[in-house]
Formats: sequence, structure tokens, C-alpha cells
Amino acid sequence: MTTVYSVAVIMLMVLTFLCLTRAALGPTAADRVVAINVIGTKTMVIIALVSFLFGQQFFLDVALVYALIAFVMTIGVAKYMEKGALD
Repeated sequence: MTTVYSVAVIMLMVLTFLCLTRAALGPTAADRVVAINVIGTKTMVIIALVSFLFGQQFFLDVALVYALIAFVMTIGVAKYMEKGALD
């Protein structure tokens, strides 16, 4: 059963790097923001799976904090794209 989760983590890591290429090569700024948001979401899921694999509950706290930081970052970038400043 743990091999399924290990394979899932590896596949998510590969998909995260594909999103990283989309963030670097995206034709528009909106594509880049969406790719970075997807990277944050995938990273949170990877941390949660690692928490399950190792049986450590504190990794879930790390995943929640990471999700909050990714959310605030997405809001900040969207506001910057809309107004041109973070006033």
C-alpha cells in the first residue's frame, strides 16, 4: 500500500516540474500565476502524502502553513497584476 503512495508522490513531483516549465515559459502573466498556484497546491499534497507515509502528524501543520502562504502569495500577485502596485 505504501508503494502506491510513493508512486503518487513521485508522479506529483514530475508534474510539479512540468508546471514549473509552464511558469517559466507561459505566454501570459496569468498563465504563470496559475502555474505557480498549481505548484503550491501540488506541493501541499506531496507534504500531506509524506506525512501519511512517515506517520508524522506535524507534517500536516507544515502543509497547512504552506497552503496559507501560497494563498496569500496568489492574492498578492493577482493584486499586483491588476493594479500595478501592492498599495
